[in-house]
Amino acid sequence: MTEQLLAWLQANALELIAVSWGILTVWLTVKQNIWCWPVGSASNVLFTVIFFREKLYADMVLQVIYIGLNTYGWYEWLYGGRGKTPLPVSRTPVRVRYLLGGLAAAITGLTLGLRQTDAALPFWDATTTVLSLVAQYMLAKKWIENWGVWITVNVLYIGIYAVKELYFTSGQQFIFIYLSVLGFLAWRRELLAKVQLPASAGQSAPQSLPSDL
Repeated sequence: MTEQLLAWLQANALELIAVSWGILTVWLTVKQNIWCWPVGSASNVLFTVIFFREKLYADMVLQVIYIGLNTYGWYEWLYGGRGKTPLPVSRTPVRVRYLLGGLAAAITGLTLGLRQTDAALPFWDATTTVLSLVAQYMLAKKWIENWGVWITVNVLYIGIYAVKELYFTSGQQFIFIYLSVLGFLAWRRELLAKVQLPASAGQSAPQSLPSDL
């Protein structure tokens, strides 16, 4: 029994480490801790290897892009505010929301491209890739709606990784969904506080922060 357990741990060691670092990354993100970016990049490197082995090519390329977006997000969180100050939480601009309508075309194009390879799940691979890139960019800009996109992605990934027998990575998505809910609630409180502070000082609340949060 012990030998079987050791063999199993050895076979799944890379995935276990990658999953652990991934969970730590999201927890740090919820806390708006700047270390979420380097820790996330470390997890991305490990998942690049895992996805290549499992023929999830879109996800593999996604991890590489994540590393670049992590660098961008790291800088934005530190200096993306007014006067090179830390970036605050905000809502996604309306004009950007309209651009998300192009997701269908992007998913279709990527699906057709993946079908020319031996990708395991071309449509779902493409769908989660496009949505993940959108969510990661929104996260780098500290737009609160990123959490909703991530929850959608995580739900889809539960099935994808289960089919590929990446059970730890599939189970990780449930933790990500829970942390995403916590992240949305925490960031929402921060946004509401920005509205209430000027109101308590006898000023009008910023128009960019609607009361439907």
